[in-house]
Amino acid sequence: MMTHKTDNTANFSQGINQSAMSFYGMGIAPRILDILERIKFKIPTPIQCKTIPLAIEGKDVIGIAQTGTGKTHAFAIPMVQHLAQKKGMGLVLAPTRELAIQIDEAFKGIAPAFGMRTACLIGGAPMGAQLQALRKNPRVVIATPGRLLDHMGRWNILTNDVIVLVLDEADRMLDMGFAVEINRILRFLPKERQTMLFSATIPKEIMDIAAKHMKLPVCIEIDPSGTAAEHVTQELFIVKKEAKQQLLSKLLVQYHGSVLLFSRTKHNARKLCRLIREMGHSAAEIHSNRSLFQRREALEGFKSGRYKVLVATDVAARGIDVTGIELVINYDLPEDTEYYVHRIGRTGRAGQKGHAISFATPEQSSNVRDIEKLIRASLPISRHPHVPMAEFIQSSHSPAYKQQSKNYFRKQRRQRYHKH
Repeated sequence: MMTHKTDNTANFSQGINQSAMSFYGMGIAPRILDILERIKFKIPTPIQCKTIPLAIEGKDVIGIAQTGTGKTHAFAIPMVQHLAQKKGMGLVLAPTRELAIQIDEAFKGIAPAFGMRTACLIGGAPMGAQLQALRKNPRVVIATPGRLLDHMGRWNILTNDVIVLVLDEADRMLDMGFAVEINRILRFLPKERQTMLFSATIPKEIMDIAAKHMKLPVCIEIDPSGTAAEHVTQELFIVKKEAKQQLLSKLLVQYHGSVLLFSRTKHNARKLCRLIREMGHSAAEIHSNRSLFQRREALEGFKSGRYKVLVATDVAARGIDVTGIELVINYDLPEDTEYYVHRIGRTGRAGQKGHAISFATPEQSSNVRDIEKLIRASLPISRHPHVPMAEFIQSSHSPAYKQQSKNYFRKQRRQRYHKH
């Protein structure tokens, strides 16, 4: 469960009862316990059980856990408690606008009880409104790296009193090319601070950040890196490209709940959204070509049930807190294999059951093999009675392909023999 990652990373394997059935006895202040009771937070998740007591003690923490495991409150609760006891500011860095907004909403459920304001600094939103929020001296700032640097460059915000820093979805930030921005921001922060880093995977760059910018961090690994969501059943359909739309049509009739559908490109997402509407289902799209307003409207409409289907690129694969998604469809397999885990983690959240269906074309056997290696399991192959299914084309170097070729040529010879 817990692993020693670097020479300066402490190992933690005892002292916290994983089966703790409430937030009591974790060192949380009574006023926060009252708030948690009021918002119906009764049973802490494993990441909360492990992280909160350590973070309240002031330790630096690296939390490795999949999306949908309650990471936001794992750092929000101890951060608010620290800020209630000391002067200074809390800073949370997040990779996407949607995740930053979601984190801000979580803090707004706890911070006002202590007279604390928050500010959410994200690209695509007006600078003026953010400047007004900063002038009100927020105790918690949630930001995307680029927009935070914009405000720092204009002297709208000083970061010399940050006493708690959180890097959320750190691997995603690195994937999106924010490494330079993160290092620039870290140079402007006080050395004496508490740092918490949360990530679904542990690439080398994450451990480099830990070695350079954290003090003996405790590494908490709730799920092994690459583990698929525990309550999600998975299914694979092998279909030719031209049969994908037909299969999608059948599945959308079969499933009545909310569906999150992933496309590899923005162009295809737009096309699929239009196609789904033509099939008679309500749908919205979310990708980087949409404005912040359009993305928020799509997400809110999906949460409220106005849209049955949300068509997304990988911008929505992580950090979006939407409960009750019945089905995730990988219409296109992800370009980066690790995104498979993040995509299907959108269903089966918070202990609920979920289902994920992936479409693979005959030439994508190696992509599927990579996914299976990552999740350490085989994807069950299904067939649909009303849609023509296909088989994987084996690699020309594989024994299976050679046998397949021999069988094919034998069949051709037999046909020619009988014909003549």
